[in-house]
Amino acid sequence: MHKTTTALVTGANKGIGFHTARLLIDAGHTVWLGCRDKSRGEHASAELGGRFVQLDVTDDASVDAAAQTVTSLDVLVNNAGIMDYPWTPAGEVTPELIRRLYETNVVGLVRVMRAFLPLLAKSGNPVIVNVGSSLGSLGCVTTAGRPESQVPAMAYGSSKAALNMITVHYAKAFPEMRINSVDPGYTATDMNGNSGFQTPADAAVIVAQMARIGPDGPTGTYCDAHGRLPW
Repeated sequence: MHKTTTALVTGANKGIGFHTARLLIDAGHTVWLGCRDKSRGEHASAELGGRFVQLDVTDDASVDAAAQTVTSLDVLVNNAGIMDYPWTPAGEVTPELIRRLYETNVVGLVRVMRAFLPLLAKSGNPVIVNVGSSLGSLGCVTTAGRPESQVPAMAYGSSKAALNMITVHYAKAFPEMRINSVDPGYTATDMNGNSGFQTPADAAVIVAQMARIGPDGPTGTYCDAHGRLPW
C-alpha cells in the first residue's frame, strides 16, 4: 500500500496480534489494538504507539461500541482466538468445549465482520486477514507425513476449518475487498504453553504482509509464509 491506512487488529495486546500491530505501525499505518482487557490493551498501545479500543469478540455490545469508536478502517486483522491446549482427544471433546472455542473463533469472527464491513466498504482498498491455522486444513490433516496429521486437535482444528469456509464466502460476497485466511505457523504463545518453534514476531511477518496487499492482490485464498495451503 502506498498511502497511510487505518488498521484494526483484534487480540492485539500480546503474541502474534501484538507483533502484527507493531509491524503495521512501523510501516507507517495507523493501528487500533482491539483488546478485551483495558489495562493490558492500553499498555500495549502505549508501547507501540498505536490506539486502544476495548473489544471482546464474544460480546455484541463490546464489538458494536468498538465499531462506533473506529470511525474509518482500511484493514481488519481477525487475530483473536483461543485453543484447547493440551489438545483434547476426539473421544473426550464435549459440547461445552466446542461451544467455547466456536464462540470466539467462529461466532466472534462473524460478529466482528458484521460490525466492521460497513466501515471497510468505504475504503479505497479494503483488506481483511483472518488468522487461521494449518490444523484447520483438511488437506494437511489427512496427508500422511505432515505434522498436522499427528495432532489430535479436533475442537480447535474444526473451528479453524470453519474460519476458512467463512473466509471463502465473504470473499465471494465482497469481491471488491481482499479477504484471505493466513496460517502464521506453529508459534510459541501463551495459548500453547510456548511450545511452538517460532516466535510471535516471526509469525506476524506473513500476517502483516497479507494485511498490506493492494487491490490487485489475492482474495479468497489460504496461505502461509511458504505459499498456498490446501483447504
